[in-house]
This record gives sequence, structure tokens and C-alpha cells, in this order.
Amino acid sequence: MRNVERITSFKSELLDIFMSMEVNEHAERRRSAAQRNLRARRGIELHREFQQLSRDIAPLPDEDERQESELH
Repeated sequence: MRNVERITSFKSELLDIFMSMEVNEHAERRRSAAQRNLRARRGIELHREFQQLSRDIAPLPDEDERQESELH
């Protein structure tokens, strides 16, 4: 009977360890996914910022064009 109790206790400990590992792995996957999402979101924001800057700067004349217009 004593051996059965030890085996049951050992099985229970193994199950606890396994479940703990699963919880930790799940938490790590969630953190990794959150980081990937943040990097992707920031990449999209940077892309849009550069597009907006390009649109804002585009109407400005070049240095050469500005000098020519000042001469005339």
C-alpha cells in the first residue's frame, strides 16, 4: 500500500511540473506574439509617417528651381 501512495504522489508531482511548464510556455508564446504585433504595428506607423512626410515635402521646389525663380 505504501508503494502505491508513493507512486500516486510521484505521478501527481510529475503532472504538476508538466502543467507548470505548459503554463510557462503559453505565457512565453503570448509575450512573443504581443511583441511581434507591436513591431508590426510600429512598422506600419513608420511607413505611414514616411508617406506623409513625402507628401508634405513633395510640393516644395528644389534648390535649383528656387534660385531660378528668385532670379526672374
